[in-house]
Amino acid sequence: MTVPILTFFNNKGGVGKTSLVFHLAWMLSAMGRRVVAVDLDPQANLTSAFLSEDELEELWPAELSHNHNSTIYQCLRPLMETGDIRSPQTRPIAPGLYLVPGDLGLSSFEDFLSQEWPNALRRTDLYRPFRIISCFWQVAQLAAEQHGSDLILVDVGPNLGAINRSALIGTDHVAIPLAADLFSLQGLRNLGPALRDWRADWRQRRENWRTPSFSLPDGTMTPIGYVLMQHMDRLSRPVKAYRKWSDRIPVTYRETIMGQHQPTVPLEEDPNCLARLKHYRSLMPMAQEARRPVFQLTSADGAIGAHASAVRDARCDFAALAEAILRRIDRVDGAPDEP
Repeated sequence: MTVPILTFFNNKGGVGKTSLVFHLAWMLSAMGRRVVAVDLDPQANLTSAFLSEDELEELWPAELSHNHNSTIYQCLRPLMETGDIRSPQTRPIAPGLYLVPGDLGLSSFEDFLSQEWPNALRRTDLYRPFRIISCFWQVAQLAAEQHGSDLILVDVGPNLGAINRSALIGTDHVAIPLAADLFSLQGLRNLGPALRDWRADWRQRRENWRTPSFSLPDGTMTPIGYVLMQHMDRLSRPVKAYRKWSDRIPVTYRETIMGQHQPTVPLEEDPNCLARLKHYRSLMPMAQEARRPVFQLTSADGAIGAHASAVRDARCDFAALAEAILRRIDRVDGAPDEP
């Protein structure tokens, strides 16, 4: 029995994706879920959100020994020689919440992954290419098994490269953070075809290895919805520029991600919209300083007056989003959501 993986993915950076993963990991663990967060972005922003600079320095020593397994890259590095995947040494963050730290060295793994993708279609010697291509899923499952976790959250970079392709073939569910702008809409248009192609390509490779020597991911990549980030109101009414782009999101999501051509609905009534989250700008510096989510800030952190009210709002917003995500995951039967 494998643990479901939810990956947060967008082809457009700068929409608050990593902050979203960070806050949801905390919220889900507070709700009693046992969560493993995996940082597969070579920029390692999720890791730096969870850990202090001293902890990062310990994770990323200048010289690596052959038995290091403290980051995702250190677990996979033996594959680049003649070794195998190392079981990860996770970082405990909170009760029920664990991190598989990222690593800037992961960027050197991109070309290596890309080279192995066509090798999975060979007639013989399939063990090694499949071991390499599915390595992110393997490490995530090992981490979840260590802690009896029931959900894995994955943060990836904003691109369509080989690292993200391997991350997504190991993904059961995909949530898409968006901003109300042209760039996010274009990112959606790129993302939909990529998910369909990767799903089909992985199915072809799995069929090519009919009797695998180890467990492989299904690669369903089922989209469960989108989260509209940095939503701002002016006198309780969206600003004109925000509305221009947000109105286009429902139909663009349906057409490009779900492959459905149906009459659009208003954003407020779109069932594919998991949440519209405010930016909580004034709270973010406090949260970053405390290395805690905004909804756990206290008066000792400076959250007083209007800030205290914003903390309560954030707690309600992220709890509602976490519950919506869990409902979507629970009702998905695992079949790819294809046109």
